[in-house]
Amino acid sequence: MGFTALVSVSDKTGLIDFSRRLAKCGADFVSTGGTARVLRESGLPVRDVSTVTGFPEMLEGRVKTMHPRVHAGILALREKEDHMSALARHDIHPIDLVVVNLYKFEEAVAKGLPLERVLEEIDIGGPSLVRAAAKNFPHVTVVTDPTQYERVAAAYESGSVDFALRQRLAAEAFAHTARYDTIIDQYFRHHVLSDDFPPSLNLSFTKVQDLRYGENSHQAAAFYAGKPTQEPSIVNGKQLHGKELSYNNIVDADTALEAVKDFDRPSCVIIKHATPCGMASAATASDAFRLAFACDTYSPFGGVIAFNREVDEETAEAIGDLFLEVIVAPSFSAAALERLMRKKNLRLVEVRGLQTRGRWGGLQYRSVVGGLVVQERDILEPNIKNWKVVTRREPTSMELRSMLFAFKAVRHVRSNSVVFVKEEHTVAIGGGQTARVDATRIAVQKGGDRIRGSVMASDAFFPFRDGVDEAAAAGVAAIVQPGGSIRDDEVIKSADEHGLAMVFTGQRCFRH
Repeated sequence: MGFTALVSVSDKTGLIDFSRRLAKCGADFVSTGGTARVLRESGLPVRDVSTVTGFPEMLEGRVKTMHPRVHAGILALREKEDHMSALARHDIHPIDLVVVNLYKFEEAVAKGLPLERVLEEIDIGGPSLVRAAAKNFPHVTVVTDPTQYERVAAAYESGSVDFALRQRLAAEAFAHTARYDTIIDQYFRHHVLSDDFPPSLNLSFTKVQDLRYGENSHQAAAFYAGKPTQEPSIVNGKQLHGKELSYNNIVDADTALEAVKDFDRPSCVIIKHATPCGMASAATASDAFRLAFACDTYSPFGGVIAFNREVDEETAEAIGDLFLEVIVAPSFSAAALERLMRKKNLRLVEVRGLQTRGRWGGLQYRSVVGGLVVQERDILEPNIKNWKVVTRREPTSMELRSMLFAFKAVRHVRSNSVVFVKEEHTVAIGGGQTARVDATRIAVQKGGDRIRGSVMASDAFFPFRDGVDEAAAAGVAAIVQPGGSIRDDEVIKSADEHGLAMVFTGQRCFRH
């Protein structure tokens, strides 16, 4: 069977093999610029699109396919006599197959090219061809991605491209152009308008993988990635060992990474059910793990651990037989891998770049039924120069150091939350409570004697003095909190009565 195929692709992966298979099925190729050259060099007969339009490519290739003789050949409804008569009257041949993928705009943006170069990567004719072919899918097959080549070639080799396949390809084509336009919109929104919260918000995500299930086994789920980022994240992690990551693994790993990125020294964060149960910085990764684990020795069972330094053999030995779901680190030594991979189900994920602390801004999205709430990520660095001592007793230099660690730690615990810290490791964590005093009581109960002499951090102000009284009774030495309550005087009075040092940061860090 003979058919006309219009081929114009930016990504030429697999093109020659695909075109040769089509040629054996009777394809008459019409093409443009570099695509036509590649086809000719491979020995395939091809007509330039200018032989169809009767008009040369112009403006350095900016205008090639935008012509009635091309679009009429794609859009004509074959069952309508007047459509086919119009084609015949103007000597226009129907186009049956459109193979188009678009200029590499996303790559140009990722390379940081200047505006004038980025503009040249905005495809105009390509999306028009794709949309025209997709609109007329009952008669035209549209191919927008090399991953579709096998399906389409096999269909032509079988004798026909059935309606169901053309319809599916059309749906994929509209998704392709929608994503392309969304990426352009995001570029102009961020780089030209500097508007993170526009009247209309367009987002684009690409599926990384289907997941076995969601939070529970009766919920379907998938993992998607947004625009490429160089910031260390679970999205650009490389799994080295273990079962596929689950929905909960991904959420917990993200929480662990966000926390461990807050610390400069070798650090370890242990996460259970999307909240920390131990955090520590120390001289080595193994010491950091031991200190983090000591904070709560029973909650880490089935948890997720993140390190900001390589996991070496000593660290792997310190982890020992502890049952974990995931370990995330910038690298694993060969000896550590050999030891940890004895646990066949333990997921080991390498996330490069964690050694260099830092975040790159951006937005957070949270779904509600029927919509989203959007906010900037909470990456504001604490500035000790702006902290205010509000008690008679000043904190010691060690207490200030612990306060800084505690402040960074508490903002990763679900609100209402408090943490108790000695030097640079948590000794107790209380979070996820509707009353701050309850969070304090939980932490005190877990910390026991380890609370004595520690520093306490709260993610928001104390609405009453009861939380301070509870902490003081357990032996806390100093408190860091945002301040700002109408009862601040009462809270400060409690701290003074107990001989505590208290600092106001002026910076709340709720985490729901």
